[in-house]
Amino acid sequence: MVDAPRRTPTDENDVLVHVDNVSVRFGRNWTLRNINLKIPRGQTLVLLGESGCGKTVLMKTVIGLVKPTEGRILYDGRDLATLPDREITALRTRFGFVFQQAALFDSMTIEQNVAFPLRQHTAKGRDELRRIVMQRLAEVGLPDNVVTKKPAELSGGMRKRVGIARALAMSPEIMLYDEPTTGLDPIMSDVINELILAVRRQHPVTSIVVTHDMHSARKVADRVVMLYPFARLGDRDSQVLYDGPPKGLDHAPDRRVGQFVRGEAGDRLMEMRERAMQRDTMTL
Repeated sequence: MVDAPRRTPTDENDVLVHVDNVSVRFGRNWTLRNINLKIPRGQTLVLLGESGCGKTVLMKTVIGLVKPTEGRILYDGRDLATLPDREITALRTRFGFVFQQAALFDSMTIEQNVAFPLRQHTAKGRDELRRIVMQRLAEVGLPDNVVTKKPAELSGGMRKRVGIARALAMSPEIMLYDEPTTGLDPIMSDVINELILAVRRQHPVTSIVVTHDMHSARKVADRVVMLYPFARLGDRDSQVLYDGPPKGLDHAPDRRVGQFVRGEAGDRLMEMRERAMQRDTMTL
């Protein structure tokens, strides 16, 4: 496959998702604080950062699976918090979610897995369901003979591709990928990257990709937003360390961005040593 050209949305003012001063707290612990993002229609946004920085929580907040403690999520200008449950349910059919471990139903065949959202939300007949399933599986490069198999009979990479096919079944407006290359070897990881690019070429989708994989981020992103764990922020620090094109990551002024990009322990190692020394002091 050939890499898709970088696309800039035709109108940066055509905002599909607006994360408006969003903070999220679980019990006494804050995960997100004062996050502001405008995601134009057609953009591929990569949420980058180390484990525990709130990437997946932010993605789930965008689609209404997590409610903001403060702030609001606007979808096409409408506040999700003000929509009745019926409209929220209908809205979610416009989202395609690719889970970290594919999250396929073990007891179902591959055909049944891909057809599942169509059976739940549409009244399509058997022939139409079959046609859509075969089309989506072909888009992710899987042969026809996988339809009768169970997920346990497929490799990890094939299960990921089935997950993408299922997410595409409803022709979504937004595709969300949660750590799509985790657990895969470098070659299969790049296959998944190519599929993300292919989905963007073939469908009019806005995409949000959560990852800590720098190769994936550089390859698929129009825009990268890097988050930092809230627990390690100062009172006035922004949780967003970087917001811009992938090519700017190497020259970001915040040294924490460079340390993450290069895979250097840097400040984190110093923090771990300081905490260890504090614990030792308290035990004396």
